[in-house]
Amino acid sequence: MKILVTGSSGLIGTALTRALTSAGYPVCRLVRPQSAAGEGAKEGFAVAWNPASGELGGAGVGADAVVNLAGASIADGRWTAERKALLRSSRIDTTRTLVNALARMNARPSVLISASAIGIYGNRGDETLTEESKPGTDFLASLAKEWEAEALKAEALGIRVALARFGIILAREGGALPKMMLPFRFGAGGRLGSGKQWMSWVTLEDVVGILRFAIENASVRGAINIVSPQPLQNAEFTRVLAKEMHRPALFPAPAFALRLALGEMAGALLLSSQRVAPQALEKLGYRFFHPDLTSALSAILAKT
Repeated sequence: MKILVTGSSGLIGTALTRALTSAGYPVCRLVRPQSAAGEGAKEGFAVAWNPASGELGGAGVGADAVVNLAGASIADGRWTAERKALLRSSRIDTTRTLVNALARMNARPSVLISASAIGIYGNRGDETLTEESKPGTDFLASLAKEWEAEALKAEALGIRVALARFGIILAREGGALPKMMLPFRFGAGGRLGSGKQWMSWVTLEDVVGILRFAIENASVRGAINIVSPQPLQNAEFTRVLAKEMHRPALFPAPAFALRLALGEMAGALLLSSQRVAPQALEKLGYRFFHPDLTSALSAILAKT
């Protein structure tokens, strides 16, 4: 099975490409033409493609599966009008161009796994959210809805589409966890705001496992909540993290201070409450490597 991956240099893409290559899959990493020369040392094969025009290198022909992980980081900078435009174009426009490129193939892949996020649900308090829950109405929710809509157009081409709605990804290598850990290292960690907001998390190991599961199982289609089965409120998440790091959790960060420092992004990423259940994965029989936070953090922090 030949697999194309966009966003292969990110946290998820790097881990997934490594795992697929180790499992013997030929992996083609779709990279911008100016980046292709410097990508040769990484796992898999670098294939030049232009997200603006959809032009795809010949090595990408004959792929059996595509994993679309492209998108600028949500957390890298305040959400100015310019930043929001980049977040939209790097997801929506890139996915549209990718699907158009697949449409031009004589032999099309059987499956497209396209990234999304649980931000699609918006701020929902204590409500338990499944793949059948209605979307929210804020910026992230609107972004995710349009992003998914572009990916779903591949269904008209006879391609199975799975929408990977990622929760908070925990990994030693990057993402949210190192930033969460930093204040605790200096003894200044604590809950965020009221601490009552629900956090739906998942380990990078499970993210890779779930993406492989989605590629290899034809029954996986539509939205998939990629979160552990045990979400926690921020105060409890903070307590567990502090315990595993052997640090105190005595200094809460007031909501007003977070909003002052980060603007709209603070409300959406740090104070928003999303109690998400992996209903589709549980029905499909996926078994999590790390279903609870204590074992997950213990495994992650044990890595050197």
